[in-house]
Amino acid sequence: MIEAVRIYLPWLLSALTIWMTLLAGNKHRNAWLIGLGNQLLWLVWIVTTQSWGLLPMNFALWIVYGRNHLKWAK
Repeated sequence: MIEAVRIYLPWLLSALTIWMTLLAGNKHRNAWLIGLGNQLLWLVWIVTTQSWGLLPMNFALWIVYGRNHLKWAK
């Protein structure tokens, strides 16, 4: 299972990141929620692969995407 996460999850992460970025560029209100869900998957991948150097990016994007979602929801 761990090997499957390590090999296949980056493909899903890439697709979700591209999709979220396109939605944000089109000012779709749910773009940031998709981004937050994607960060959860990133966290799974980081922990599974023990890629601890990516934790600061993950933490920062949780904050940025959450902030953006709250601003756009107004």
